Amino acid sequence: MNMKYHKSNPSSPRRSAAIAAPVAFLLFLGLVSLYDLTLSDRRYLSIYGGPSSSSSSSPVASSSLPPACDLTRGEWVPDAAEAPYYTNVTCPFIDDHQNCMKFGKPSLEFLRWRWRPDGCELPRFDAAAFLHAMRGKSIAFVGDSLARNHFKSLLCILSTVALPVEVGTDPEVDVTGRTVRRDYYYGSHDFTASLFWSPFLVKANISNATLGMWDVHLDEADSRWAAHVADFDHVVLSGTNWFLRQSVYYEGGRAVACNGGASCGVGGNLSELAVPQALRAAFRTALGAAASHKGFRGKAILRTLTPAHFENGGWNTGGDCVRTSPYRRGDRTLGAFEAEYRSAQVEALRETKAAARTNGAELLLLDITEAMDLRPDGHPSRYGHPPGGSVEGDFVVDCLHWCLPGPIDLWSELLFHMLLPQH
Repeated sequence: MNMKYHKSNPSSPRRSAAIAAPVAFLLFLGLVSLYDLTLSDRRYLSIYGGPSSSSSSSPVASSSLPPACDLTRGEWVPDAAEAPYYTNVTCPFIDDHQNCMKFGKPSLEFLRWRWRPDGCELPRFDAAAFLHAMRGKSIAFVGDSLARNHFKSLLCILSTVALPVEVGTDPEVDVTGRTVRRDYYYGSHDFTASLFWSPFLVKANISNATLGMWDVHLDEADSRWAAHVADFDHVVLSGTNWFLRQSVYYEGGRAVACNGGASCGVGGNLSELAVPQALRAAFRTALGAAASHKGFRGKAILRTLTPAHFENGGWNTGGDCVRTSPYRRGDRTLGAFEAEYRSAQVEALRETKAAARTNGAELLLLDITEAMDLRPDGHPSRYGHPPGGSVEGDFVVDCLHWCLPGPIDLWSELLFHMLLPQH
């Protein structure tokens, strides 16, 4: 990729459109009708007066959460008092795959719950305070389509205060057809938010498209993002699902193991490596790439996996997610798969912390697994595409990604409190 975007270069010519683009967006939004909203959407917005905007009488609020507050443990409680931060009409960044309002998700009940952590009440995301605190800084999201899902949530919440302009030309596209890097610049706040497509976080290339076989280098971070880590103040790393694909694992440039049974490996002579072990090694490498980089002094944040909620079948065998409310706390135990993969991520973080302390970086855990395990109602299901269409990859029914707006906005709320500890 030709473009290397620096976090502190306010005179960049690519930013000259920073004022004009938001104006154009606002004019566009003013012309958008409510045809994208279902009847229930319109009724909800008429009751609660449209999307709530994050505002603050001062740039940064003054209180902080109590020490006993555990943001990762708690319950979802009814919330009829607040409208969502945004809708598909007010935010121009929502991908169709997660635009549940546009494609008529039958109930908006999934928007009427808020996360109540143990020991405290979680304040709403204050977009004005966030942008004020991020002035002159930058953040990168690195991972798969769920990283993009989170990235778009943040852009949408911030759209209540400011709209960015996308910068950069001739974006690189990888073998899967995804854009490798996208950068959005908030000119009025000198803040950049970037998205890197790197589903394994480490170097990987497809070796057999017919079988969907990948070569994954567990000890080599993906240079497409790792080479730029020093350009950012904060980096959010995530990714799990691509590790379930058939893979040959490399270390030191040599094939050492595989995932996929007898069909993987050259001549079938490689031993099987359990996927959680591969995941742990890859996250250890990715976190280490940030923690050990001499130019990175910011926060590297590992987001834990998010559970899927297919019932009565898998993603390709007729499964669906039709529940209309969260699970109650205590009614559901985290599955063995989710617990094992989350544990692999947590262990990778623990094993990398020493290097981070030595070099001045900080490693943090954004643990959303248990909270999201309780939200089977927040997925697009059949409402991420027109009737008869398909969504992410080969999905026709999507119980993996999350509606925007939706429960995924919690990830941005938690990120807010991690990056602005005194708020």
